[in-house]
Amino acid sequence: MGKVHLKKVILVGIFFLGAMLFIHNSEVAAQREAKNHTGKEIQLQSLEIPEKIARFVFNSGLEFDYPDAVRGIYVTGPSAGGAKMEELTKLVESTDLNAMVIDVKEDHGNISFKPPEDSPYADIAEPYIDDPRKMLEVLEEKGIYPIARVVVFKDNLLAEKRPDLSFTKNGQLWKNGRGEAFVNPFEKEVWEYNLEIAKLAAETGFQEIQFDYVRFPEGFGNRDEELDYGQGDYADSEKNDIKKRVHAVTDFVEYARSDLSDYDVDVSVDIFGYSATIEEAPNIGQNFSQISSNVDVISSMIYPSHWGPYFGINKPDTEPYRIIDEYAQVENQVLGALEEKPVSRPWLQDFEAPWLYSGATKQYGKAEVEDQIRALNDNGIEEYLLWNARNNYTEGVDYTP
Repeated sequence: MGKVHLKKVILVGIFFLGAMLFIHNSEVAAQREAKNHTGKEIQLQSLEIPEKIARFVFNSGLEFDYPDAVRGIYVTGPSAGGAKMEELTKLVESTDLNAMVIDVKEDHGNISFKPPEDSPYADIAEPYIDDPRKMLEVLEEKGIYPIARVVVFKDNLLAEKRPDLSFTKNGQLWKNGRGEAFVNPFEKEVWEYNLEIAKLAAETGFQEIQFDYVRFPEGFGNRDEELDYGQGDYADSEKNDIKKRVHAVTDFVEYARSDLSDYDVDVSVDIFGYSATIEEAPNIGQNFSQISSNVDVISSMIYPSHWGPYFGINKPDTEPYRIIDEYAQVENQVLGALEEKPVSRPWLQDFEAPWLYSGATKQYGKAEVEDQIRALNDNGIEEYLLWNARNNYTEGVDYTP
């Protein structure tokens, strides 16, 4: 070996050792300096990946075991931060329930606890939960699995502040008949806005991020031509508007899962149940198979009250077992065709739907809730979530019939 070549080898070796020392020292410095929103020290754990490049995964410091099968309830911000939380915690502790889906970013666009003072989200906080970290520590002690609900594209606050990220009509912010505004799934700035909130939830200690309202507004295809909005990176696509919407929604989900990979949290998405029964929901941009292929958990909203006549059932709300059974058979076929199958964890109904009836309303009690759970179990689906907007759940239910 010539002297010049040997000299190059030595220099390369010195450079390599220096680089490794720099990476090590940077990792140590990061571990010393990183702080979570409560001011407590956090740890960054390095993991080896096939390329042998150092990668760091956030560790909140809390430890939760994934249940044998998640059986959870929905909890609003006010409930989580108020006296009702004790009641709901006792419900979960005393039954075969084991999880809570807690609002972090609510339907209006608020977040349910106060972030750090320098956070860009401080002005959208409704601090129902005084100390989210303490709340999660209690759930950790009791073995209750915590899931953060983050509402994405329905967001009055962001839409009103930034109409350019929403939909306008005649120069004014467009809202639906219920006064709800949506932000634009085509706009990647909206993606980042919501993902930073999801990361805040992960840093607090939530074990899963559940994205809701991952879609365009209902009936958007019928309003498309009368609304003004941008299509961002999708504007130059040769695909039609339906396919553009589907791609935007699917791309968000795929991007979200990738962006959260450093936080060691599962990613789940709520989706309309009927989207599993058709190729895609053209107005709102939801393609069941494509979304399911990019999440850890798929949660179809299959409340009996939310179906019109379907599967040959004229009034699904009155036949909870039958409608859930019919749906589950279809979902199993669709998910079974995927190369990577997510966990199925549907939303079930624990509430009445008086708007469907001119006379007496079908009551939902122990039998009706158990019928839905049994229908899932009969089709091999063991996980589920229960929805009641006021968090008033039926007593005496057998959650593993």
